Amino acid sequence: MSWKKDCGTTRRRRYKMLQINKILYPCDLTEKSPKIIKYVLSFAEKYESEIHILHVVRDLHQWGELYVPYFSLEFDQKRILESGREALNRICDNHFKTSTRYTKEVVSGDAAARILEIIASRKIDMVIMGTHGRKGLEHTIFGSVAEVVVKRSPVPVMTINPYRAA
Repeated sequence: MSWKKDCGTTRRRRYKMLQINKILYPCDLTEKSPKIIKYVLSFAEKYESEIHILHVVRDLHQWGELYVPYFSLEFDQKRILESGREALNRICDNHFKTSTRYTKEVVSGDAAARILEIIASRKIDMVIMGTHGRKGLEHTIFGSVAEVVVKRSPVPVMTINPYRAA
């Protein structure tokens, strides 16, 4: 008996190719977004995936206790959503022209909760998202959206620090 045969080195395992049909990209519309988009497009091209681009705006109704009587909460929420749609359209026009398979959506609410809802409802296979790098009091108050998504997501999540990304 040869040593190689005893060790099992002559056998090869066959692994099933990963199927990543839908990638979710939660876009925060910051100036650092293009650094994450490079990764999203690269993965989408490699796996021939559809990209679902999502932007979540904070729901002003969460701040109801701070409501000022002369302030139209509904009107401002609609303006914020429309502004988010316009900004997302600009990003898509600038960066996703070559990718024919993408959808985009702007919703309001808690960012982490809405991302997790979209993962389930759109049958997402992978999430690629940036981190904000919040620290101290800001992290304590707002938390980390990426941290919550990583902990609760039923699918793989790739997080990218846009301040260190190439």
